[in-house]
Amino acid sequence: MFEVTAATTTLEKGGLTCTQEGAVVTVTMNRPEIRNAMRPSTWAALAAVGASIDDDVRVVVVRGAGETFSSGLDRRSFAGEPIGEDPPITDLFAASQEEFDRTAATYQEGFSWLRDPRFVSIAAVQGHALGAGFQLALACDIRIAADDVKFSMREPALGLVPDLTGTKHLVEAIGYSRALEWTASARFVEANEALASGLVNRVVSRDLLDVAIAEMADGLTAHSHGAVTAIKSLLLDAAERSFEEQCAREREAQFHRFAAVAAAR
Repeated sequence: MFEVTAATTTLEKGGLTCTQEGAVVTVTMNRPEIRNAMRPSTWAALAAVGASIDDDVRVVVVRGAGETFSSGLDRRSFAGEPIGEDPPITDLFAASQEEFDRTAATYQEGFSWLRDPRFVSIAAVQGHALGAGFQLALACDIRIAADDVKFSMREPALGLVPDLTGTKHLVEAIGYSRALEWTASARFVEANEALASGLVNRVVSRDLLDVAIAEMADGLTAHSHGAVTAIKSLLLDAAERSFEEQCAREREAQFHRFAAVAAAR
């Protein structure tokens, strides 16, 4: 998947590792000593992964090394400290709206690629998924959680709002009312509530998380790649289309599937 050049340096700076086994790519946040806290270089590394995905990739798994998926933004950055080559987030306090918008849009690129219909993305979530970590899990199509998981949008505790694509994904996952309450209160949501609300697809014990991810990846790669990508494209924005528009999209997608099946005979 990756050219072993600048991409490797980008991953190292961002604290990520990336491996590919067959049609499955696994992206791991690999700074367990700081609970996989994120910084701008992390988001740049995630965007670099997204830009390097080949067409033969069918599943992308996103996970965190150690006890926690991600504790969110590295608080040192918000305290005004540069971290390695990363300037502090507080530098944006002096940015114009245009400068802020341009910078934040590049951060969002580390999350938005996970909606790509060419593959299905899965978040394997254990321990804490806070703030930016919660939003990264939300950016994935499917979430499988360990039974010790705790989700929280911590941004309001800093006087901020979630801005890494998480607001749309959260409303899509659990509805407006729950999304407002969870985010405005910044409270912790544990495994049982996450499952009951539809936030996660499955909850397993921590020791079975790897098994559950492997089973899910096997199921998603068992059938026609073209059919699965067409299904993701159909479902991705279905809620925003009228019934008639969605029916038309189904017909169009099925026409192309019939043609592909006929050509393969």
